[in-house]
Amino acid sequence: MTIRERPAGVADLWRTPMSVPPTPLTKRQLTTETVLVLLLSLGASAIYSLLSIIRRLVVAAQTNTSLNQQSSSLNTSQAQQQWLDFIYQVVGIALALVPAILVIHLLGREMTSATRYLGFDLTRPKFDLSLGALLAACVGIPGLALYVIARDLGFNTTVVASGLGDTWWSWPVLIASAAQNAIVEEVIMLGYLFTRWTQAGWRLPAVLITSAVVRGSYHLYQGFGGFLGNLIMGLIFGLVYLRVRRVLPMVVAHTILDTVAFVGYALLHNNVGWL
Repeated sequence: MTIRERPAGVADLWRTPMSVPPTPLTKRQLTTETVLVLLLSLGASAIYSLLSIIRRLVVAAQTNTSLNQQSSSLNTSQAQQQWLDFIYQVVGIALALVPAILVIHLLGREMTSATRYLGFDLTRPKFDLSLGALLAACVGIPGLALYVIARDLGFNTTVVASGLGDTWWSWPVLIASAAQNAIVEEVIMLGYLFTRWTQAGWRLPAVLITSAVVRGSYHLYQGFGGFLGNLIMGLIFGLVYLRVRRVLPMVVAHTILDTVAFVGYALLHNNVGWL
C-alpha cells in the first residue's frame, strides 16, 4: 500500500485527498444536492436553532436574566393519552430517519453498496463497538463538564433531556431516539458530506471544519456551550472518520452519549441538583 492510499490522518489533511468514488455529477450539481439535503434535515435544524438562540438572547436582555434561567426541552410528550403519545414518538423517530436513508439512496446510485462504502454495516462489529465506546468516554466526560461550566456561567440553557414521564415505554423510546439522532447525524455529516464535498473539489480541512460548524449550529438552541461542545465533537469524529473510513463507530459513540444523557436525566433529575 502506498502512502497516498493510506486513510488520511491529521498531518495528511493538507496534502492527501480523501479517496472517493467517481461521480457523473458536476460540482454545481453536487453542491446543489448537499444544500437540498441539509435544508431537508440538519441544515433546517441549524436555521431554527439560530433563530432560537436569537429569541433566547432577546428574552434574556428584556428580562435582565441569563441563558441558564431558560430551558431547552428534548423528547417531549406529544399527547396526554399514553398510547397516542407512544405512537407519536415512534412515528417521529421513524420519519426522522428518512434523510439518512435518502443520502444512502443517493450514494447507492453510483456504487455497488453505499452502506459498505460508508462503513455503516456489520462487517467489523468488535472494532466498531470498541472504538465507539472509547470515543463516547473520551467525548462524553469532557462534554458533560463543558455543559455544566457553560450553564453555570450563563452561556447555556438548562437542558431538559427527557419530558416523557414515567411510562412503560419511555426508556425504549429514549434509546431509539438516541440511535436515530446518531444515525442521521453521522451518516449525513460524516459519510455523505465528506464524500460529496470531496467529489466537488473541496480540500479536507474545509470539509472537516464546515461539517463541524454545521453540527455545532444545529445545537445552538441549547446555548453557546452546546454549539462549542458539538463543534469540538464534530472535529474529533471527522478526524476519526478520515482515519478509519467507517461511520458506525461514531454512530455507536453518539448513541451511547445520547442514551446516557436521555435515560440518565430521566433517572436522576429529581435527585441530582446540578442536572
